[in-house]
Formats: sequence, structure tokens, C-alpha cells
Amino acid sequence: MSSQELTESGAEVGTADDDGSHSQISDTPCPIVESIDQIGSRWRLVVLHELQNGERRFNELKRETDANARTLSRVLDDLQETGFVDRRLEEDAPVATYYSLTAKGESLAPIFEEIGEWATEWLAECNST
Repeated sequence: MSSQELTESGAEVGTADDDGSHSQISDTPCPIVESIDQIGSRWRLVVLHELQNGERRFNELKRETDANARTLSRVLDDLQETGFVDRRLEEDAPVATYYSLTAKGESLAPIFEEIGEWATEWLAECNST
């Protein structure tokens, strides 16, 4: 039997077995933990969910999400950097910046559906007690 320790990000670190030998333990985080790290903040989820409805201008996203401009800008930069969102600059008057989901971002649609169904069933139950 071996003991396992996790780093703050959820990565397993090598530890000794009870007999003093070292077992092979992955030094990479669990895929679930890593995916939650990429999409798990409140604002990232709100923006990703809103973009499921199609391409949006920055000000449309700001209005629809109630995020302040600084927060929204930071979140969009993060989502673009991690490959969930594309940014398109329209230079014709009036100049506008558009955001849309990449294929990676669009692949979250069924996951959002499942989470929504789970929340309807389980969170409604918690709220009624």
C-alpha cells in the first residue's frame, strides 16, 4: 500500500510505499482537475456559456454577463490563451472586437447541458430542504 500526496493543483507527487520502495506515481494533474483549472472560474464559465449562443462583440458580452470591463477583458484574454475563444477585430467603422468559441470551446456545449441537468435535479433538491 502506498501513500500519495497531492500538490495544490492536484498533481500527485512520488511517495514511498509502506515497505520503503517507490511506486510509479504520475506527476501530472488529473485531467478533471486540469480542465477545471482552465474553465472553472465563475467568469470563465459565464463567458463560455454566453458564447454558446454565437459570436458577440465585447460590449454585448459586457452587457449580457454584467462583468466589468477589466474583468471581462482579463477573462477573454485567458480564454483566448487557453484556446477556447477566438478574437476577431473588425477595422471598418465602427471598429469592433468580436469573440467566438473555437472548436475546443464549442466542445463544452454537451458538458454544460449535463451540468445544467445535474444542477436542476440536485441543487433544486438541496434548495427545497
